[in-house]
Amino acid sequence: MNTLVVGGAGFLGSHLVERLIAEDHSVDVVDDLSTGSLANLADARAAGGALKIHTLDVLAAEFGALTAMRSPDVVYHLAWMPPGRSDAASAGRAVQSVLAVLEAVRHQGSKVVIALPAAALYGDVPLRDLPIKEGHAWTPVGLGGIIAKAVVDLLNLYRADHTVEFTALAMSNVYGPRQRPDGGVVGAFAHALRTDTSPQIHGDGRQTRDFLYVDDAVDALVRAGARGGGLVVNVGTGVSTSIRDLWATMAGPGAPAPINAPRRTNDIARFALSPTRARIHLAWAPWTELSVGLRSLG
Repeated sequence: MNTLVVGGAGFLGSHLVERLIAEDHSVDVVDDLSTGSLANLADARAAGGALKIHTLDVLAAEFGALTAMRSPDVVYHLAWMPPGRSDAASAGRAVQSVLAVLEAVRHQGSKVVIALPAAALYGDVPLRDLPIKEGHAWTPVGLGGIIAKAVVDLLNLYRADHTVEFTALAMSNVYGPRQRPDGGVVGAFAHALRTDTSPQIHGDGRQTRDFLYVDDAVDALVRAGARGGGLVVNVGTGVSTSIRDLWATMAGPGAPAPINAPRRTNDIARFALSPTRARIHLAWAPWTELSVGLRSLG
């Protein structure tokens, strides 16, 4: 199968590329390396599969030509909103990049699989509604949430008007090896432990998140390449963990105490995703417990 991964040199993308190469896919990586790194693809390159890396901005005209030449079966777009970026310029580029992918594939018959930030999309929900199911109303928070909703609208439009098939995965907090310090709270805590510094915890640390190990996230992405057409599917564990409990688990006794910082704007209070639809439509379920996944960070 021919597969194109936009953002394939990033944290999640590089793990996906490794899995695809291991399953004998022919993989083209498109990444402008603004936040990704070729070092992330060292293992995939060493595996010796059919891998081509294109240092290319998805907004460049060459991207459309590349897509036409390669005619991929599936295009994964994992770079529409880079980690740690939430400014207006990045939001504008996010919409442009999704449009660039949709325009590039609409004559190729390629399926689009995209990862969405579920917490920003759903926003704060009552405790009684946890873990969140797909039928729950979206109350987007911040630019990331608004843009994520717009991305789903674009996917539905191109499916209706141009028969572009898609599956959108609303993902919880993905963590694992290679995550940047600005890519999520686990990455920030892991960096603090490596550098023997005190991390920041915004607010009282009682806010909860659903932490999903990167291998589990990749498994959902691979399955979405052939399943879940036209759906938004939650990908999470269904388990809530508070930020302060996460630090206690990662740091252990004797670690530096975290520094308390003011609660951030649009920081939701509680979060967890139901994987029920993923079980039904992707034949997927999470299998990595948080304590096991955290040990892989070394």
